[in-house]
Amino acid sequence: MPPGFAPSTSPPDLALSESGLALGLGRNWRQFSLLVVVNAFVGGMVGMERAVLPLLAEREFGLASKAAVLSFIVSFGAVKAVTNLAAGRWSERVGRKPLLVAGWIAGLPVPFLLMWAPGWSWVIAANVLLGINQGLCWSTTVVMKIDLVGARRRGLAMGLNEFAGYGAVALAAWACALVAGVYGFRTALFAFGFVFAIVGLFLSVVFVRETREFSLSEARRQTIGQSEAKSFPRVFIETSVADRNLSACSQAGLVNNLNDGVAWGLFPLVYGSAGLAVAEVGFLAAIYPAVWSLAQIATGALSDRWGRKWPIAAGMWIQAFGIWSIAAAGRFAHPYTAWITGNVLLGLGTALVYPTLLAAIADRAHPSWRASAVGVYRLWRDLGYAVGAILSGVIADWLGLRAAISVVGALTFASGVICAVRMIEPESR
Repeated sequence: MPPGFAPSTSPPDLALSESGLALGLGRNWRQFSLLVVVNAFVGGMVGMERAVLPLLAEREFGLASKAAVLSFIVSFGAVKAVTNLAAGRWSERVGRKPLLVAGWIAGLPVPFLLMWAPGWSWVIAANVLLGINQGLCWSTTVVMKIDLVGARRRGLAMGLNEFAGYGAVALAAWACALVAGVYGFRTALFAFGFVFAIVGLFLSVVFVRETREFSLSEARRQTIGQSEAKSFPRVFIETSVADRNLSACSQAGLVNNLNDGVAWGLFPLVYGSAGLAVAEVGFLAAIYPAVWSLAQIATGALSDRWGRKWPIAAGMWIQAFGIWSIAAAGRFAHPYTAWITGNVLLGLGTALVYPTLLAAIADRAHPSWRASAVGVYRLWRDLGYAVGAILSGVIADWLGLRAAISVVGALTFASGVICAVRMIEPESR
């Protein structure tokens, strides 16, 4: 049996702690459902930029360089990655709810900066704050759901979490593009951002309850060979390189968000260059996160039965074919059909990967250091935004949009091969 895996002394989803806390999705459905709703507003905050901001960069700020256009994703991804790392560590020290509230406070200025931005630097500053908002809020809602559900339903829990978040990304992307087509880019960004931030903050302050005690209770009850809390440097090393499952998940997460950043930053430019209206660009931009959102309700739960390794590897390969379809669409007489097909494949592949990676991290990490491991994983995952924006921006300026997208597809396929070779299924899961 691999190190770090052993059955707990009692069924984890039914066990009552000394304080009367019970793990399980059914037992904690009210608080779990509230966190799902909160995460939908977190997703809406980033979704509103999905189709509109790259077009804003070209049409209102006159940015011709693709690397310059993607600079807002670099700032967002780098800041969100570091914030994820801090959120994982500090949620074990101060609790989950304070970080969730702090994330919403950081997001409040974002719609005002986008509305009044006199230059592109203001947009970059807004995305620094958006990165803090996403890093704190999304990380803590993930950890809080893991706290509540126990081991048997982690895949389902992560599928529901990501369904809510990326369903909101899709809806916000489409709706913001529709409003932008009538009232302008800035008005749409302000209206959606203000509503999402205010409602998310209100729900988090008034209704969300702290969940850290559930994790502490689970940690006290488990009998695991390496049950003592690890130092943070040790958790960082194991999650990044030393542990074959954790490190495979980290690299897959990085590449997954690398291609997601390209979909966010470059795909709208591809669609816009073909003469599509803003609303049509918004529709295409919404297909991928919509398919991703809906499908992962099933894929997260299925990974609880099928295991984690092969859904992750297969998902990366399906993503690669979707990306290549979009890159090759310009060669077809009807590229719109190829764009739709590529986005559907990209969404299906991501649905297989995204909740399963989080569940695989939770499988491998002990409850006493699980939040830190999730934070390290999310550090590497969201650095993919910055890496992808820089890499694809440089290649696009040098060789064109199609070449940049094709290279990203190749990296995604290679990441799936790494997962297939390196990951192992834990016997006790």
